[in-house]
Amino acid sequence: MTGIKVVATNRKATHEYQIEERYEAGIVLTGTEIKSVRASQVSLQEGYVQERDGELWLVNVHIARYEPAGRLNHDPLRPRKLLLHRREINRIIGRMREKGYTVVPLRMYLKEGRAKVEIALARGKRKYDKREAIAKRDLEREIRREWKGRIR
Repeated sequence: MTGIKVVATNRKATHEYQIEERYEAGIVLTGTEIKSVRASQVSLQEGYVQERDGELWLVNVHIARYEPAGRLNHDPLRPRKLLLHRREINRIIGRMREKGYTVVPLRMYLKEGRAKVEIALARGKRKYDKREAIAKRDLEREIRREWKGRIR
């Protein structure tokens, strides 16, 4: 089982934040959680990464309950530990402590059967930056339409 199957993406993150560095992290899951992940029952929209006791935790990410498990199910919003190299953790924690930086999940995927999450060190965009990005995207869309019309 090779390749990557993207399970969930956080499109809102690229709109709200300026992405500076990306990291691939493993994630500690229970049996029912990995089954829900394989069924693409994940939402990263409100998720973020938090530091606790020198470790990184994925907080507020919703992994739906696995219905066949019955009462042996997991809490959908429980914090989940991220697995990274110590030097990566130290670098991320150091940058998180700087003003204006946060760490957000960008996407969750299965890589060779294991659940991974792509996290990013990000800085929040200001309102005018968001407007500028929207205007740029609209302009590029108009240019593509013009070129498409001229080619035919």
